[in-house]
Amino acid sequence: MNRYSKQTRLLLAVDCIIFGFDGESLKILLIKRGFKPEINNWSLMGGFVQPDESAEQASNRILKELTGLEGVYLEQLHVYTDPRRDPIERTASIAYFALIDINRYEAQINEHYHAEWFSLKKAPRLVFDHERMVEEAKKRLRYKAALHPILFELLPSKFTLPQLQTLYESVFNTTLDKRNFSKRLLATGLLIKLSYKDKTSSKRGAFYYQLDMKNYYSKFQAFLNLIPNPDNLLG
Repeated sequence: MNRYSKQTRLLLAVDCIIFGFDGESLKILLIKRGFKPEINNWSLMGGFVQPDESAEQASNRILKELTGLEGVYLEQLHVYTDPRRDPIERTASIAYFALIDINRYEAQINEHYHAEWFSLKKAPRLVFDHERMVEEAKKRLRYKAALHPILFELLPSKFTLPQLQTLYESVFNTTLDKRNFSKRLLATGLLIKLSYKDKTSSKRGAFYYQLDMKNYYSKFQAFLNLIPNPDNLLG
């Protein structure tokens, strides 16, 4: 096999920042690292890109190994190339962030990886440069969520407006006015109101809604009006 002469080889890895929402707070899925260095410390789920796959294929493979899920929202975040980021061997990492519905995942936990959900506000220290990856993924998520309805990827197929508001408040770390939020949300034309209610949190209950998939794709580029003054919330 021909090779470029006088060039140093390096490893290519992918790391996945997996976000989920449990109805109360935005969470991240972490694993305990199973080998040295940093063995038994908390880490993002990741792995090396194999010779016969692309980085995107590797990230989808890793997500399936950990969650059992396919076809989830996955977006490339950044490429991390600091020569000292891995103390064992020169390794570049392509980070991706994923959005999954925790309710779909809970029954499919892969025990091999000792995976656990953590609230973003209470996440433990992470290995290498993984904390930087998480912080940059949070900023990207806020930016995308202010422009596009991607947070619906974190919800079950039916949900209430209070659940959706809690999700947005968790992502943007702010408090939104209930009346204005509902008004702006319904004005998007993205939701279909169902005929029954969720009465687990109150006697009066809240109607369930589901996403209108036709409008979801046609209006994907026009969602900024849901978040007032988004520039103040993207830090």
